[in-house]
Amino acid sequence: MAQDLSIHHHLISSLFPEATPCTTTQYELRTEQIEFFHEHGYLTGIRILSEEQVEALREELARLLDATGEDQELFYEYNSNESDDPNHVLFHALGAWRVTPGFHDLLWHPAFTIPAAQLLGGAVRFWHDQLFCKPAHHGGVVAWHQDYSYWTRTQPLAHLTCWIGLDDSTRENGCLHYIAGSHRWPDLPKTGLAGDMTAIHAVLNEEQRGELHRPVAVELTKGEASFHHPRLVHGSFANHSDRSRRATVINVMKDGVRSASNEPLLQGIPVIPAGEKVEGQFFPLLYDSGR
Repeated sequence: MAQDLSIHHHLISSLFPEATPCTTTQYELRTEQIEFFHEHGYLTGIRILSEEQVEALREELARLLDATGEDQELFYEYNSNESDDPNHVLFHALGAWRVTPGFHDLLWHPAFTIPAAQLLGGAVRFWHDQLFCKPAHHGGVVAWHQDYSYWTRTQPLAHLTCWIGLDDSTRENGCLHYIAGSHRWPDLPKTGLAGDMTAIHAVLNEEQRGELHRPVAVELTKGEASFHHPRLVHGSFANHSDRSRRATVINVMKDGVRSASNEPLLQGIPVIPAGEKVEGQFFPLLYDSGR
């Protein structure tokens, strides 16, 4: 079996820098950016990756898109097409950090961890990563949803998502869209992640359905990122362009979040009993400015 990189809770390559007091100042968000996030539920246009880092991750992604059985066994989920429609492909996988050094080390990149700590208001602990890839011409949708609808097995709600583009992301190739302010909505039931952009209508009131007609398109250049609140409703439309739209997502939580389930929090890992702190091999502490 391939080596499980989750045993390493530190950088294992030279692709990203160490977090130091000097890098803290370099990557810190401004006060007005933090205020914008709390007001609207998202923050966009944050540079996370250099050209070199994007290319390195793209090379690793090419391997992961056609992963061998050994590599696939390390993923919590691996869907060559999460959509039921072969004409609209959505590659979606959780667990790349366990397989390749670049995606592993990205979790400790201070360009990500320092803003994440500011937005969470405390030490940053890893939850899980994701890959979302939409091929040119027939890329599928990611339906409107709240992340926390899928994460209620952890409590309290003290989570954060960072979406990082490995391609330029535009309206034409299926960029992310946000419903500004929807992080103040209550928890919504799950209505499916792929295939139907209208499924969420069944669980919204009339005012909320109206807000879906005013989405914010998050157009980013490759290597840029957006952060969003776990209750913020978001999704992305199909890719019918001649360019792919590849992205990696890092989901984190404030240190101290606890398990709310007596089932494995992620497929194939040991149970953390309900009420106990989420930590250990698969949930490393990524950054703590107080240490």
